[in-house]
Amino acid sequence: MDVLDLSRWQFGITTVYHFLFVPLTIGLSVLVAGLQTAWHRTGDPKYLRLTKFWGRLFLINFAMGVVTGIVQEFQFGMNWSDYSRFVGDVFGAPLAMEGLMAFFLESTFLGLWIFGWEKLPPKVHLATIWLAAIGTNMSAYFILAANSWMQHPVGYRLNPDTGRAELTDIWAVLTNSTTLATFPHVLFGAFITAGAFVAGVSAWQLLRKRHVELFRTSARMAMAVTVVASVGVAASGHWQAQIMTEQQPMKMAAAEALWEDETSAGFSVFAVGDVENGRNHINLQIPYGLSLLATNTLDGKVEGINDIQARYEKLYGPGDYTPVVGLAYWSFRLMIGFGVLAALLALGGLWLTRRGRVPANPWFHRIAIAGIALPFLANSLGWIFTEMGRQPWTVYGIMRTAAAVSPGVDVAEVAITLVGFTLLYAVLAAIEVRLLLKFIKIGPEQEPEAPAQTAAPALSY
Repeated sequence: MDVLDLSRWQFGITTVYHFLFVPLTIGLSVLVAGLQTAWHRTGDPKYLRLTKFWGRLFLINFAMGVVTGIVQEFQFGMNWSDYSRFVGDVFGAPLAMEGLMAFFLESTFLGLWIFGWEKLPPKVHLATIWLAAIGTNMSAYFILAANSWMQHPVGYRLNPDTGRAELTDIWAVLTNSTTLATFPHVLFGAFITAGAFVAGVSAWQLLRKRHVELFRTSARMAMAVTVVASVGVAASGHWQAQIMTEQQPMKMAAAEALWEDETSAGFSVFAVGDVENGRNHINLQIPYGLSLLATNTLDGKVEGINDIQARYEKLYGPGDYTPVVGLAYWSFRLMIGFGVLAALLALGGLWLTRRGRVPANPWFHRIAIAGIALPFLANSLGWIFTEMGRQPWTVYGIMRTAAAVSPGVDVAEVAITLVGFTLLYAVLAAIEVRLLLKFIKIGPEQEPEAPAQTAAPALSY
């Protein structure tokens, strides 16, 4: 491997690892705020116990997400200095806004929430967790705005003297159509992730018949959130697919292994392709499905890989503009498949726990525990598809990935840091799992019957 390949592997590993924590943090922040709101409105101690229990797990995950995200910031300078030099004026703006506005908001009010249980008035304390949750979601928006600019650059100009992209319209960057479609998709995906996590951990407690009424409540809440969020993911994903077809037709064509332009195109369920000759040997399809997904019509035209490649060669010059088709094709399908399974599992759980019931069969609990992994897999595959499907571009239509890598590093330096970061992240993963399991086994603390602001979640490890 050369520096480019190793740098891509390094950034890919750190990004996928970091994004394991992000959706869970986003979703749990809102669920914890919702549980504290329920306690504030009803005075029922069970909601206070659930708030503190899930609040501990949220704080552990939040801390790990912050630590793993810092590495990515440094990689822009270490591994991708030519990229940073070229687009820093544009790309840095939403990242700076995330750090100065959103991160300070969430971290400040999260601190007030942790230490303010007996010191702040109840309504003020409740407001702190909601403001922390809002800050968490704002952070996601600004980061997605930066990423969406790489997918669909707007609000900039190329300076012919410096050869750099310069920001001309920050509002255009923040309201990029790609951002407006991606943000709700990521947000709903985060709620599915948090819902599956809460439902799975609740199932673990119910399997052991611990705090049955308490965890039946949290399980049903989580499964209801998962079902509703699944509808949101499907709707926002449909919108996102239409925008992708318009802005990045090669990515959509690769996702469907569609080699030639086609009207009334079917959605591919299973295909065996011949990439070298640009055709499929086997392609099982749902009739009209792709045209409906990509254009909202049954007879819409969808461009194929071969035709787009020929057009791009005329537009951008000689080169291979096709991503890894097999990776794009299967990551797209597996993303959808794991998401559908998570939704079906939640729907089944709501049915089995209706009217005060708790499933007697341990198999459902075990499946729900295993189901925690489903949205994590769906989220990771979705980002792999999003980023790998954009190749060979770092900034679509403007800068190729090969031109973005740092010229001043060698293979040994990148290889050492790649191994170092991977091992470090493995250690952090072990710490994260150990802490989560420790507090899951401890379970919720007993609270006094009378509603009152009590001590903060215990964080002594």
